[in-house]
Amino acid sequence: MPDQEEIGKIFKGLDAAALWELAIIVISAIVLTVVIQRVAPWVASHLAGRRGLLVFAIAPYFRLVIILTAVFMAVPLLIEPSLQNMVAILGSLGLALGFALKDYASSLIAGIVAIGEFNYRNGDWVQLGDVYGEVRHIGLRTVEIVTPDDSRVLVPHSFLWSQPVINANNGDARLQCIADFYLHPQHDAQQVRMALEAVALTSPYLYFGDPIAVIVKEEPWGTHYRLKAYPIDGSQQFRFISDMAVRGKATLLDSGVRFVAANAISQNQGW
Repeated sequence: MPDQEEIGKIFKGLDAAALWELAIIVISAIVLTVVIQRVAPWVASHLAGRRGLLVFAIAPYFRLVIILTAVFMAVPLLIEPSLQNMVAILGSLGLALGFALKDYASSLIAGIVAIGEFNYRNGDWVQLGDVYGEVRHIGLRTVEIVTPDDSRVLVPHSFLWSQPVINANNGDARLQCIADFYLHPQHDAQQVRMALEAVALTSPYLYFGDPIAVIVKEEPWGTHYRLKAYPIDGSQQFRFISDMAVRGKATLLDSGVRFVAANAISQNQGW
């Protein structure tokens, strides 16, 4: 068949000498890769601080160099080095890379869209799927988020195509914080509202320029209170919520208000 003849013209016939050369290249690449995998941790363990981490970071690049060198040495042994053959090989390689990197290209385009539409900016507190944290860096392919647990998470911009982006402050220095309270229904609701407002007003983290709100909702198991207020800075949100929750609970207990047990809430949520 013509196709088989064309393919046969691309590849060389392998004799014993060529097979030996290929075997030496492959074995050498494997040995060098194994040596790097064994030596790099040993060297890093004898270096302190950033130098040890740098050795760990550089080791994969050495392995990549070894693999690419082996490929470049093996290709002339397998393929006739003519212009037509090289065009055919490079065309096939480009097509394969196009399919392999389509997700990468999608993330690049989404990154341009995110930057142009200001979906998130440095300093914003965003929720991307299960990841919540502060945006520290917006690259062309990924957005770097630092979580409250101080973990660095890289999220591809292609997330924008299929999932919502929840931006807590949208470029503002402040964001809304909420402390939840689950109370037994037998209590003075007006007194509880005033007590929770006073808790927020006396917090050292409160920003006085935005309003305080107490949202009340009756549930089958009791009454749900949501105390909403704004801290001075978004980075204080967790300390602010903790401060309102701790002092709010103490205030309500001192007033004789009873809280609902957790098992009562979980049982009634299935209604």
